[in-house]
Amino acid sequence: MQKDQQLEKIRHSLAHIMAAAVYQMFPEAKFGIGPTIENGFYYDFELPRTLIPEDLEIIENKIKEILKKDEKFVKKEITIAEAKKFFEEADQKFKIELLQDLKEKGEKRVSIYKSGDFVDLCKGPHVISTKEINPKAFKLTSIAGAYWKGNENNEMLQRIYGVAFENEKKLKEHLGYLNEVERRDHRKIGAAMDLFQISPEVGAGLPILHPRGAIIRGEIEKFWKEIHSAYGYQYVYTPHIGKLDLWKKSGHFDHYREMMYAPMKIDNVEYLLKPMNCPFHVQIYQNTLRSYKELPIKYAEIGTVYRYEKPGVLHGLLRVRMISQDDAHIFCRGDQLEEEIEEVMKLAFFMLKSFGFEEYEIELAVRDEANKKNYIGEEENWQKAEEALVTVLEKRKLKYSRGQGEAKFYGPSIDIKLKDALGRAWQGPTIQVDFNFPEKFDLSYVDEYGKKQKPVMIHRTVLGAMERFMGNLIEHYAGHFPLWLAPEQARILPVSDKFIKYGVKVGTECQAKNVRSGIDDSKESLGKKIRNAELMKVPYILVVGEKEEKAETVAVRHGTRGDLGSMRTPDFLKKIEREIKEKK
Repeated sequence: MQKDQQLEKIRHSLAHIMAAAVYQMFPEAKFGIGPTIENGFYYDFELPRTLIPEDLEIIENKIKEILKKDEKFVKKEITIAEAKKFFEEADQKFKIELLQDLKEKGEKRVSIYKSGDFVDLCKGPHVISTKEINPKAFKLTSIAGAYWKGNENNEMLQRIYGVAFENEKKLKEHLGYLNEVERRDHRKIGAAMDLFQISPEVGAGLPILHPRGAIIRGEIEKFWKEIHSAYGYQYVYTPHIGKLDLWKKSGHFDHYREMMYAPMKIDNVEYLLKPMNCPFHVQIYQNTLRSYKELPIKYAEIGTVYRYEKPGVLHGLLRVRMISQDDAHIFCRGDQLEEEIEEVMKLAFFMLKSFGFEEYEIELAVRDEANKKNYIGEEENWQKAEEALVTVLEKRKLKYSRGQGEAKFYGPSIDIKLKDALGRAWQGPTIQVDFNFPEKFDLSYVDEYGKKQKPVMIHRTVLGAMERFMGNLIEHYAGHFPLWLAPEQARILPVSDKFIKYGVKVGTECQAKNVRSGIDDSKESLGKKIRNAELMKVPYILVVGEKEEKAETVAVRHGTRGDLGSMRTPDFLKKIEREIKEKK
């Protein structure tokens, strides 16, 4: 048996043993499901009280006691009627519901597994005996809420997560990784650095950027606009709402309705919060007759769109309900299509590299061939769009996977997932080819012979959602942003009140060179001031005292590299001006 298959069995078996341990604690527990996941397992429960972190250790100890008993996993195949009777007698409503689902699918028989006194509905496979499981190679990691069957209209259950590996060494390595994930959590860093908040009074999934967070966002947008201008994009602004009929015409209302908010009536006309910017950019293109000489036309906008994300998936800045897309749409001729796709890819990789992301995964998102009714447009157009994307990927010799069923309803795309410092992949740039919107909105341009032709439309982002990208940046750098992005680039620390005046002078010189600086003129000790600056992840700390005032210098300390020695203030400013300009 392959090692990974054995590990899968161990993880699956631990989910059952964990359920048995929970049953010992709570005989009235109702059991949901307990599958394996990447690196581990989970199980969902309805329990008489809310679990607390301390419960995990108790459950872990009970699992270890069960493992010592060398209990066998015994499989038995029975009819659905027999299984239903058993679980009715055990008062397990979720298992009964699962059996009903299986019956409706035409299943006649099911398998159950017994280990010790615990019996569960399960396909398996499991280990033969609990002695195959290393009691030092698993750990229960967290408790979370989870809707039964993932449906928010169902009961909220309690989910216990665990991880398991072949040996103790691999477990320790993984727990170290989880600690690093927690250390980099953008929600904790965002609160500690005063970057953003999500207020219950405003609503879930609606982040508010504080001044320091707004500086980071502003620097990203400033750079984004500069680069896009150089690439020939024209910046536009569009409304946050549009008539319902517009979204019906675009196809969003039929194919994207579950992500859209309910219509609102204004002057007896129904409007919707926009989930996309594309229909508005189409209106700009359509506003006047276009010549083939004008193409490609590129409209860009950091436009905030609104999408309904379920409560269970909302996560700080990484999953929100207001999404500021770094959006753009290119209208081009068919003979320009491959060149434009290639240029977008070049721009996307340049932008990612500029922010420190140099590793990525690429997926070609295509239709689900078995459910073509979920997509709009002719077969020929989908084939042409996919061929253009594949041609560019192969020309650039880029490795990619096919994401069957991952395409949007109006066209296939290249989706680039950036990898952060921990190797985690996040959705970033998207390049989507669309022959269908030009048909739906009857877009055209006049060719060199005076005849009307249909343009091709490219929908693209090169960073993705600004909120998610900011969350990615925070976690990638653990709050230690590159100098050009840091909300506070330098903090001046007078060693006592006598040197505040000199500190103010240094601050004025910093601001004259557009260096974002602050001064800590509090009564705290110098050590505490340094600690406070480090907690706020300030890149440069400038200590000033008698020696520095007389020599017109600053004692420079870097947030991660430590003491850099004494420098003349103009020399220090030249150094960081260069660092800011180089965006390192």
